[in-house]
Amino acid sequence: MIKNQIKTVLFLGILSGILLVIGRLIGGVQGLTIALFFAVLMNLFSYFYSHKLILLMYRAKEVSENENHELHELVEEICKEANISKPKIYIVPSDAPNAFAAGPNPKKSVVAVTNGILKLLSKEELKGVLAHEIAHVKNRDILIATIAATIASVITYLAHMAQFAAIFGGMNKDNENNTNVFGLLFLAILAPIAAMLIQLAISRSREYIADETGARLIRKSEPLAKALEKLEADSKNHVLKLGADSTNHMFIVNPFRGKGQSFLHLFLTHPPTSKRVERLRSLAI
Repeated sequence: MIKNQIKTVLFLGILSGILLVIGRLIGGVQGLTIALFFAVLMNLFSYFYSHKLILLMYRAKEVSENENHELHELVEEICKEANISKPKIYIVPSDAPNAFAAGPNPKKSVVAVTNGILKLLSKEELKGVLAHEIAHVKNRDILIATIAATIASVITYLAHMAQFAAIFGGMNKDNENNTNVFGLLFLAILAPIAAMLIQLAISRSREYIADETGARLIRKSEPLAKALEKLEADSKNHVLKLGADSTNHMFIVNPFRGKGQSFLHLFLTHPPTSKRVERLRSLAI
């Protein structure tokens, strides 16, 4: 877990470094400030309200304790162990087996599961999945994802500014300046790609951490390992038809694998399930 925590800090540092380098190259403190302001504003809105939009997107309905006592009981047990407030619980009307957590902080969080996952998993396996999602809440992964998204958004915005400056500012310049312009244009093209790859790497690191945290919350790693294997196998046949690819990182397993997702590891929001299962089973719990 410590290794992945260090990776998160390192990746955030690299993102910040890319941002500073581009800002320094294109100059214009005012432009940088404006870009930063809008990116922060956009991501703050996402941080505080995106969970409500996502629940609407997936047609999730809040489930009361009377409607599903067992589900509430499992969540309550895990939250007591995690020492956090019990989140609201939602059910997504889909046969695709999956689950996600969202919300700006532990006191305003939600946990959602699909009808498919309730049918597929045993009680212990479902508890493992819920522990993983509550681990995301406990570890404040929504906040970390928002910080990464904010920095990446500013990098992308500045990169577009740099491309514009390089193309139009590079006209009628001497050869030496043109060399600098081409260098800036090259960086402006590569920087958003690098930012995206780092953002995805952060997402994968947080999945590993949530796996381990969740397993330790229930003092067992095997239920989550078995659940991941079942979800991996069944999700190939039941693709989530609601929502959008941009929410992929929120789910416990890739919900859109049937929609032409890239097979390249670097472009995935989740680590390979086989590696997650292997790591879980290697834990001394």
